[in-house]
Amino acid sequence: MTDQRQRLTRQIIDAGRFLYGRGWSPATSSNYSARLAADQALLTVSGKHKGQLGEDDVLATDLAGHSLEPGKKPSAETLLHTQLYAWRAEIGAVLHTHSVNATVLSRLTPGDHLELEDYELQKAFAGVTTHEGRVTVPIFDNDQDIARLALQVQQWLDKHPDCVGYLIRGHGLYTWGAQMSDALRQIEAFEFLFECELKTRQVLGR
Repeated sequence: MTDQRQRLTRQIIDAGRFLYGRGWSPATSSNYSARLAADQALLTVSGKHKGQLGEDDVLATDLAGHSLEPGKKPSAETLLHTQLYAWRAEIGAVLHTHSVNATVLSRLTPGDHLELEDYELQKAFAGVTTHEGRVTVPIFDNDQDIARLALQVQQWLDKHPDCVGYLIRGHGLYTWGAQMSDALRQIEAFEFLFECELKTRQVLGR
């Protein structure tokens, strides 16, 4: 195992323990990845408990989502990770979680997007420097046809290059960053803001 792969594998394992500990990746849900090379990614293997990941629970894929390691099966949602690495060379890590807040909020929000507005914590997102503005989070309907879902995501990304994350309705959150620490920061920010949105709706009776 190369030093680079070992370092990224440890980052994925540590991310899994943290996200599981926060209740954002229950059971065998969720998947995480890191860019291994310009044309390769390192992803969690399908069906593994994310709070108990080991070094053998990751595999290398190409950017078309194909496993480069015989005998290891990538997550069904691998293409949703690799398309992001193909989209932007500066993306170094992608996280997908299944929190209660993300799942419920995506089901309660009508239309195809959620607007986060005037929250100080919006500045935790890459490229956002003030609370005075909106962060638009697209919501895509859940689809077991991942290639079809990936096409919808790509169409949005092409039109909204400042996108920092998206929701899949009734499913979960995808976000990314230059490094694993950046992606984790955005997960935390999203989760805080999702909880604020849900509590605000509860207070207002919406």
